[in-house]
Amino acid sequence: MGQSLTEISETLRDADKKVQLIYAFNASGKTRLSREFRELIDPKTEERDDDYRPKVLYYNAFTEDLFFWDNDLTGDTERKLCIHPNSYTKSAFEVLGLDTRVITAFQRYTQPNLTPRFSPDFSEVTFSLERGTDTSTGNLKISKGEESNFIWSVFYCLLDQVISTRNITEVDDRETDQFNDLQYVFIDDPVSSLDENHLIQLAVDVADLIRRSESTNGLKFIITTHSPLFFNVLFNELKNKTCYMLKRLEDGTFDLGVKSGDSNQSFSYHLYLKQTLEEAIAADRIERYHFTLLRNLYEKTSNFLGYPRWSELLPGDQQLYFNRIIQFTSHSTLSNEAVAEPSAQEKQTVKLLLEHLRNNYSYWQEGAPNG
Repeated sequence: MGQSLTEISETLRDADKKVQLIYAFNASGKTRLSREFRELIDPKTEERDDDYRPKVLYYNAFTEDLFFWDNDLTGDTERKLCIHPNSYTKSAFEVLGLDTRVITAFQRYTQPNLTPRFSPDFSEVTFSLERGTDTSTGNLKISKGEESNFIWSVFYCLLDQVISTRNITEVDDRETDQFNDLQYVFIDDPVSSLDENHLIQLAVDVADLIRRSESTNGLKFIITTHSPLFFNVLFNELKNKTCYMLKRLEDGTFDLGVKSGDSNQSFSYHLYLKQTLEEAIAADRIERYHFTLLRNLYEKTSNFLGYPRWSELLPGDQQLYFNRIIQFTSHSTLSNEAVAEPSAQEKQTVKLLLEHLRNNYSYWQEGAPNG
């Protein structure tokens, strides 16, 4: 029997560390943990007014829900990213005037000529590709990855300003009093759709912000991720931290295990993936998220062996078929898209593909330390 996410949130709250890093696979409860933590520290009430000052600044999947597309289905020309009215973007744009800095950060994570333009009231954003001849493409609908990068850029610039403001010791000298009550910054997996170079850049940027946050300003940081590379960069960049691994247990509770020493520098999570899949197969408790773990295992193995695509490791005579099954099932994460329990045939696919990987590649035949 593990703990509830509320109990884990209490553990994080009570820890005497400036930084807490948490590694967890997708579908392990990272986003729910960020919500539980926010509710523990700063529960919503009906009494909030314009003078409300947050105690937690967080970035997670719900942050992205503040932004939505108007695709101009009639004219198909005026595509724009709309922004739900919220205190998060109001602080960034209306109070602090960070729009120019957001554009610069976004272009650094994407490409220099992909340019956002804000409406005067900051309720909409349009995007265009600027040409060298003073022309542009007109309004574009950017990719989902670029959209995530834009939203992260808003948060990053806001956090940068928060830290600069909180570093001013004299409260009366601060540009705004909005962040005077802030205690925690919770960042949940800001790495979607980033290639390795930009992922490393993002991790370095986050670490730099945290290092600039002086101990006297009292801010504490909690960061969760499913990316070993992102975790490893932060681990090596930051001091005064505690590292954990979050697991979802079979009974629906959770385990937050402390990881210490060299185990944080180079994860052997391929072994954990293999063990988790084997246990699920043996107990006939395969769920949809096990396809994500299986794909992750194939990706790690292909990277280690030097294959350009993980799908090349699939059985040759049915490679396309199995690739489609894994791609579809590992991306069906919404509750209304698929039932939790796969069919008997899908369960058999997990078993077959794990055995194929184990039996046909020397990486697994030779074993690994502590494997």
